[in-house]
Amino acid sequence: MFQPNMFDSHHHLLDLGHKSPENELDLIRDDEYESKSGTDIMEAPSGDDQDPNQRPKKKRYHRHTQHQIQEMESFFKECPHPDDKQRKELGRRLGLEPLQIKFWFQNKRTQMKAQHERHENTQLRNDNDKLRAENVRYKEALSNATCPNCGGPAAIGEMSFDEQHLRIENVRLREEIDRISGIAAKYVGKPMLTYPHLSPGASRSLDLGVGNFGSHGSISAGEIYGAADLLRSVSGPSDSEKPMIIELAVAAMEELIRMAQTGEPLWIPGTGNSAEALNEEEYMRTFPRGIGPKPLGLKSEASRESTVVIMNHINLVEILMDANQWSSVFSSIVSRAMTLEILSTGVAGNYNGALQVMTAEFQVPSPLVPTRENYFVRYCKHHSDGIWAVVDVSLDNLRPTSVSRCRRRPSGCLIQELPNGYSKVTWVEHVEVDDRAVHSIYKTLVNSGLAFGARRWVATLDRQCERLASVMANNITAGEAGVISSPEGRKSMLKLAERMVMSFCTGVGASTAHTWTTLSGSGADDVRVMTRKSVDDPGRPPGIVLSAATSFWLPVPPKRVFDFLRDENSRSEWDILSNGGLVQEMAHIANGRDPGNSVSLLRVNSSNSSQSNMLILQESCTDSTGSYVIYAPVDIVAMNVVLSGGDPDYVALLPSGFAILPNGPNNIQAGEVAEVGSGGSLLTVAFQILVDSVPTAKLSLGSVATVNSLIKCTVERIKGAVVGEGA
Repeated sequence: MFQPNMFDSHHHLLDLGHKSPENELDLIRDDEYESKSGTDIMEAPSGDDQDPNQRPKKKRYHRHTQHQIQEMESFFKECPHPDDKQRKELGRRLGLEPLQIKFWFQNKRTQMKAQHERHENTQLRNDNDKLRAENVRYKEALSNATCPNCGGPAAIGEMSFDEQHLRIENVRLREEIDRISGIAAKYVGKPMLTYPHLSPGASRSLDLGVGNFGSHGSISAGEIYGAADLLRSVSGPSDSEKPMIIELAVAAMEELIRMAQTGEPLWIPGTGNSAEALNEEEYMRTFPRGIGPKPLGLKSEASRESTVVIMNHINLVEILMDANQWSSVFSSIVSRAMTLEILSTGVAGNYNGALQVMTAEFQVPSPLVPTRENYFVRYCKHHSDGIWAVVDVSLDNLRPTSVSRCRRRPSGCLIQELPNGYSKVTWVEHVEVDDRAVHSIYKTLVNSGLAFGARRWVATLDRQCERLASVMANNITAGEAGVISSPEGRKSMLKLAERMVMSFCTGVGASTAHTWTTLSGSGADDVRVMTRKSVDDPGRPPGIVLSAATSFWLPVPPKRVFDFLRDENSRSEWDILSNGGLVQEMAHIANGRDPGNSVSLLRVNSSNSSQSNMLILQESCTDSTGSYVIYAPVDIVAMNVVLSGGDPDYVALLPSGFAILPNGPNNIQAGEVAEVGSGGSLLTVAFQILVDSVPTAKLSLGSVATVNSLIKCTVERIKGAVVGEGA
């Protein structure tokens, strides 16, 4: 069963070992006391019947009937520790005394504990045998070891243990470089393609984005990437570049480890609410090599953040090394990604040593913030202390002719395994970027690091791990009862909501796959529109879709805006299409610690009796770096299929919604905010509307004017409601 408090537990992992010895002793004594009773309850004679000169009578035993045992076994599976009230009720049903019930449960717990210990002992014995066998193999291997330099027998006894360990590691690294070089040599003589094959990560922008609609087979790589100069023109590395890429990746891995683990003077602690800052002079002294000096016109952004997430290290590494999964999990940050070439798949059946050349586009959910495009190598390594590391570093220095507005110094994360399927993640983001094209109302946010920095990556990962844990939960809680009748229906509804969120995030930013047209002037709150044709796509209704988006500043805290927009009771205050009808929540699935993280199914009971009732699927999600309220009208028949556990991929969706970002790090959480840059909220409103169900139809100016009027009216209603509340 999914419970919000399951996520809180990872903040208290360190408390597990602080129980006092006295408490532990009390628990042991209690268990010993509980075990001193049998399933067969003995009855002694009462004090009145006892005679001191008479031998005690033989104790009588009461054996439980088969029915009583079955009932108690069934109850034990649900509740191994019944309280007094439950024991009395169970005793009344079975015709037993509460004390008999208590003794039976005590015995049962003792029995289960003994079985568990026997099972653990068997496992430990098997593990011990395996380790003993491995030890014998290692001893034999050491006895036959040869010197890597001269080829003669290695005199291990003459060197220290540390030196021996370093030599073994050195040999292993040399073999890894030889193996990767061998893989690179296989490509000699093969012509390089102008457009590399598309990875699953690239196809995601078709499946889930608001980008180019249509059948996959009819779209070329050039069409997919539109005006994306970098992503369109970059091909895989040449054979002569591969040794340099390997050397750069190894150096970047060393730099990431030190950047993640070193404190002062490399990182200067922040004061108050401000984050720690990188000491640029100390950085250049510590890492004089790398990818060279900072180009003119670019400024540095560096940040570091740590958290504990509810996902094991193996799954985290797999997400980061698979372009499809990576861009799906971080869909609010990664608008598009593709793997150009895999230089190494890793060793021993995992990603240790995996090396791949990639391109990616990073975004903020607003058309007013230009995306950042990167061409980089990603390298994964498993370190001996149980830590996995994944590092990115730009390869722009290999392409001197390309002009990049953003380059990625060694950035990535360290993943440390923790008990019970948790992981500690330390993230480092270090880029050099030309951000002069960012609109003035977003400059404070971008400069704070909340837009593209480590804190946003970590907060997004933590939130996505919560969502995944919710999808994996099999039980339906009491709060989710209603139209959701089965775990399969719950899972299908959550998957449909996930597709809706990814589709919204992919289409709301300034990705170069989109061509936004500004309808009037050059102000921040002007409406930008684009059109797409939807053909042969089961996930979207066919026809001409008009997307419209606008971003503006509100002088109120983000939480107030978020709570107002996600509340179904206040929906009629801003949602013009609901025609002032009563909005009723038919289903609610909590999928995070914060009560604002949830998926809902809403029904709009229109006051116009001629209109049929409309269903709306909505997901609201929030973390420390931003919030979203995303929704889409859904067909009643299709939604019934989903709620019965059917495939959600065939439900046509056109998601609309809101992205709410804080206007800088020191966001005021209560009261009014004076001006842009001193706090408040940055709100992006994005609508998608099917203006014609015939894909070949021409877009009329009347349709554009209607959508423009709709979005501007919605904005005015929101401003009037949330600003008026705080007045």
